[in-house]
Amino acid sequence: MAERKYFGTDGVRGKVGEAPITPDFVLKLGWAAGKVLARHGSKRVIIGKDTRISGYMLESALEAGLAAAGVSVAFTGPMPTPAVAYLTRTFRAQAGIVISASHNPFYDNGIKFFSIEGEKLPDDVEEAIEAELEKNLTCVESELIGKSSRINDAAGRYIEFCKGTFPADLNLKSLKIVVDCANGATYHIAPSVFSELGAEIIKIGCEPDGMNINEKCGATDIEALRQKVLNEKADVGLALDGDGDRIIMIDHLGNKVDGDQISFIIAREILRRGKLKGGVVGTLMSNMGLEIALKQLGIPFERAKVGDRYVLEKLQQKGWKIGAENSGHVILLDKTTTGDGIIAGLQVLRAMVQNSMSLNDLASGMKLFPQLLLNVRFKGEHDPLEAVNVKDIAEQAEKALAGKGRVLLRKSGTEPLIRVMVEGEDEELVTLWAHKIKDAVVAAG
Repeated sequence: MAERKYFGTDGVRGKVGEAPITPDFVLKLGWAAGKVLARHGSKRVIIGKDTRISGYMLESALEAGLAAAGVSVAFTGPMPTPAVAYLTRTFRAQAGIVISASHNPFYDNGIKFFSIEGEKLPDDVEEAIEAELEKNLTCVESELIGKSSRINDAAGRYIEFCKGTFPADLNLKSLKIVVDCANGATYHIAPSVFSELGAEIIKIGCEPDGMNINEKCGATDIEALRQKVLNEKADVGLALDGDGDRIIMIDHLGNKVDGDQISFIIAREILRRGKLKGGVVGTLMSNMGLEIALKQLGIPFERAKVGDRYVLEKLQQKGWKIGAENSGHVILLDKTTTGDGIIAGLQVLRAMVQNSMSLNDLASGMKLFPQLLLNVRFKGEHDPLEAVNVKDIAEQAEKALAGKGRVLLRKSGTEPLIRVMVEGEDEELVTLWAHKIKDAVVAAG
């Protein structure tokens, strides 16, 4: 695979106003993407965005670039990432584009693309777009310039799609649910989905102002949700992230239920119904408790590299349907093509209703191992993970954990950080060795 100049694991992302998230670059990106997509016969692309203030500027720039390449645009307005993937499929558009930086602060933004199948663009298409970016921007003949339109019923279509993943003979009337939409793209979608299925809904993080997305709310900061669940004596809390592809849940006692636990609950429920085909894909960061709990049920488990696109790749290779990251990306390929917080939440709620069990009861089937993750900044060109002392300490830690834990050291894909993760049955041992390894990495860096 060729080295990418602009595309990362999740499209093009950065701080607004700094390369590459500038109006001139995004215009050129729209044009380059339009040129490549036009080769594949497309004259139509769907563009959605989250609630960041910069979304207005970036969608205008993308539209101008695509139009210059002869591609027409249909805007959805604020719409979750998985909704754009769904609408791309249902409208048979050649591509969908989402303007979002997911769980990042408002001053970041990004552009990600979906194929006609509602999946991330294939590598060869991304590489072709990068090749076009090196050329001078040209404009098609006037009569071939792309047009723009708006999909007025985009939200309603997606709400119905989500509800369609929940059994028609069940409802949520017995549940009081707090929904935290992170002041992001699900603010006008998620509350409707759950309330139309009968739940009593309490909304937080549903008043976006362009700058409060993910700010002390949503899947990356669950404290406000926890307090609201306890104060309102709610049955469950759901926290989505800024673009709606992640979910973290809170039980009625205020305990966090993460992506690992959610994938366990869903897999066990499908097994109980006799419908489970294959196993579950996690990542290198997935808790050992998930692996052990699934093994006890006879459910196969495999780890992929960190990143939802790698989870999806592994699912496709194995022909399995359930994959997740502990951060809350949950992919259910029998329901949709990408991580979807609302749809994952609905499957957990289904298990609660069908079994007349609380979220706490459902999650208790899996014991989370204590896990400590430390981030260490490093400078310079050399790799601290290659240092002899770091390797020695990591080896000693593995021996000390005696097969009842593990050590994971990896570089961040987005910043100069070494991530030190130690996990095991004994919390004191985990903490001790995590800090010893961190000290060795600091000394080596």
